[in-house]
Amino acid sequence: MHRFFILMLLCISAFTNGFSQSKPAIIPTPISITQKDGNFIMNNETVVYYDSASINTKNFLVPFLQQHYKIKLKSKWHNGNPTQLNTISNAIILDQNSSLKETYFFNVDKNKITIEGSEAGVFYGMQTLIQLLPTNLSALKIPYLTIFDAPRFGYRGLHLDVARHFFPVSFIKKYIDFLALHKLNTFHWHLTDDQGWRIEIKKYPLLTKIGSSRNQTLIGPYGSNKYDGKKYGGFYTQAEIKEVIQYAADRYINIIPEIEMPGHSQAALASYPFLGCTKGPYKVLETWGVAEDALCAGKDSTYQFYENVLDEIIDIFPSKFIHIGGDECAKTRWKECKDCQNKMKANNLKDEHELQGYFIKRIEKFINQKGKKIIGWDEIMEGGLAPNAAVMCWRGEEGGIAAAKQQHEVVMTPGKPMYFDHTQSINEDSVTQGGLNTLKDVYNYNPIPESLMLHETPYILGAQANMWTEYMDNEKKVEYMLFPRIAALSEALWTKLDNKNYTKFEAKIPTIFARYDLWKINYSRAYFDVESQVMNNDSGKIFWNVMSKNKLGKIYCSTPNQNEKQINGAVAIAQSGTYKAILKDEKNNPLSSEISQTFFINKATGKPINLSVPPNKSYAGNGAQSLVDGVQNKMGMPKSAQFLGFWGDDVDIIIDLQEQKTLDSILLHSFEQKASWIYRPKEVTFSLSNDGINYTKIAEKPQISGISNLIYSQKLSSKARFIKISIKNIGLIPENNPGAGNNAWIFLDEIEVK
Repeated sequence: MHRFFILMLLCISAFTNGFSQSKPAIIPTPISITQKDGNFIMNNETVVYYDSASINTKNFLVPFLQQHYKIKLKSKWHNGNPTQLNTISNAIILDQNSSLKETYFFNVDKNKITIEGSEAGVFYGMQTLIQLLPTNLSALKIPYLTIFDAPRFGYRGLHLDVARHFFPVSFIKKYIDFLALHKLNTFHWHLTDDQGWRIEIKKYPLLTKIGSSRNQTLIGPYGSNKYDGKKYGGFYTQAEIKEVIQYAADRYINIIPEIEMPGHSQAALASYPFLGCTKGPYKVLETWGVAEDALCAGKDSTYQFYENVLDEIIDIFPSKFIHIGGDECAKTRWKECKDCQNKMKANNLKDEHELQGYFIKRIEKFINQKGKKIIGWDEIMEGGLAPNAAVMCWRGEEGGIAAAKQQHEVVMTPGKPMYFDHTQSINEDSVTQGGLNTLKDVYNYNPIPESLMLHETPYILGAQANMWTEYMDNEKKVEYMLFPRIAALSEALWTKLDNKNYTKFEAKIPTIFARYDLWKINYSRAYFDVESQVMNNDSGKIFWNVMSKNKLGKIYCSTPNQNEKQINGAVAIAQSGTYKAILKDEKNNPLSSEISQTFFINKATGKPINLSVPPNKSYAGNGAQSLVDGVQNKMGMPKSAQFLGFWGDDVDIIIDLQEQKTLDSILLHSFEQKASWIYRPKEVTFSLSNDGINYTKIAEKPQISGISNLIYSQKLSSKARFIKISIKNIGLIPENNPGAGNNAWIFLDEIEVK
């Protein structure tokens, strides 16, 4: 190891000076960076010197520069002799000289660029070099600087679902390059599900002959029941899988395969019906959601089949982890299946949840015997966590916290903010899974929960973002949903907590976007779109605050009674109707698409409101005021965060109209989508009061209208100041439904008083 590199390791604390906005736009932010005056000029005479451990890095860098900068560097092997390395000039030196995992040291002076560190660290240092290059084809100037860096987490992951929509090997390689360019090191490849089996298994050829194709595909939002009528399919041969694994390994990326079991297995059941509890018939699913059928957990033939499948998976993938899914397993058939019930009796299992635990533990024992470990979604904790299992936590952080406290390894991937199939802007006009995970949400995520004790935090390996592809049927849509959130993910998982700063990250965004343009990546420009926020003040007035981070234009707004005019800040909402805004340049040309927000003003709008329990933090909107801000949403295409979610809780809502008023009706807006675990309330009651203490319950039951967008309405002929709405949750999701046995969600939207 070079002496200077040793000194850098000893003096890390002396270099934690962070990043100023004038520093290069490096993603993720390094531990330390010091910049000096002057630039190294890269040209066609520059030579890349590499050793035997840095061949992969050289093989990535040289063609990358040729592709994007039209410069072809020469390359030479070196033997690590300091005398030789210190005397050369106009060079890039790649030198593996450290065993410190993923650590690198980077130095630029007038003679050369030196990247030293571990084998993977040199590769990451090379990614830093790429980010220091200009975003145009001008002279390739790299500023004189010194960088020391190492990642915060050892697991930095990105997932891709190829079961819902299939992507060719060429795109999988491109996707892996996206990880490499952002210093991520784990690719979670979701290869099987109800909608398709995507990997060749030589012992069971029907898995791909039958299971890789579906007769048609749902188009439009879930529940629309509109299909394209076109057969759809695809799979990877084992040779192609091995090719991808090697491609990833050359970029220091580990691939974790996911083979779903015992739920999400409809494609396998369609291929080999004996795997199910009934004789079928089964088919590869054409829509999303959760199927009632699962693998039969009572027949030993099921376990033998999947052990044979896993034998081939384990032979192909070098990863220490094999992902076995384990989520959203409907247990309807198990209750009716003699084999499953007999298995429960023979093993003293009290219910079907323990039967799932038995299934997971049996599969784990087999995988452990092969020298591997299982990892699964947090439902694998149902019925007791398998002894050596790692948990991938998606339903919030609670499961991950519980697993870490039991000394199990955990990868954090909560739906908010780690699901990249969710909308990244409230202005989104394409079909997505729903939800809202902004660039800032992703950046600010910390995988270490505050509730963990210091000695428990090492069990949190890191985190990953998930890319579910129900609504991504082409490569450009995947890129659009990934970029620029992958940059925020990179910094959230690599950068030391003390060095994270969203304001400084924002300052890099123009350069990041220019880099994506150079790379010809399709990315979301939502960051610069016109954004809006519904607000209220203490006087009960509602405002529509319109803003943009694009400083090159001016915002114009139109209201129901006023034509378009320039505004600066918030617009007071005085009447019902649709308000519109757009960003324009000085010549009145649009710089953004137009956004709009419709308001429904009523007697409750802007009035004080209290909740007996807070909403779940994943769907907290703008707090209780979200229910009386005049905004009404529609299930499937939320245009705002102005609704609240309650997970398993009952809630009482009290609105103070601030004076006694004559009331004709009360309307409560709610949602229902059982596939997403969102249920209508078990009971809704309205009560009135004049003093806020003594309430009189309205005897009539409210009328319910709508399907996914529900309205509970109550006609009145009364005077009152206070309105109380009591809402009861159904509790646990009933059997025969997606998510059975879990808490049900209640989603509440606007309350109208007329």
